[in-house]
Amino acid sequence: QVQLVNSGGGLVQAGGSLRLSCAASGRTLSSSAMGWFRQAPGKEREFVAAIRWSGGSTYYADSVKGRFTTSRDNAKNTFYLQMNSLKPEDTAVYYCAARDRPGLPLWYDINNLLTYDYWGQGTQVTVSS
Repeated sequence: QVQLVNSGGGLVQAGGSLRLSCAASGRTLSSSAMGWFRQAPGKEREFVAAIRWSGGSTYYADSVKGRFTTSRDNAKNTFYLQMNSLKPEDTAVYYCAARDRPGLPLWYDINNLLTYDYWGQGTQVTVSS
């Protein structure tokens, strides 16, 4: 089992920044990825970004490329989503999710939420105009 705890959301003005955290505990994963998703009211949950579980390689949705950065602090076993130049359309509940599928190539279907096995509880991000 893997436990994920989201934190760091809040209210920010357009153009501002926030950093979300996802603290992971429990079983150590390998050949896996940590993904970030978001869900706005009345919309489906959508992929935002992903990073190799051990850190390093990353992948981003086009809508956030150049504005968001995901990273990992190995010592703290914590993942981060740094969000800059925020827009009102970034308003959503943000979730981290761990994918534990050793048989899958790392980036295969990385934006498909059905391929993720463990989820954080989510944190609200609200961007005012």
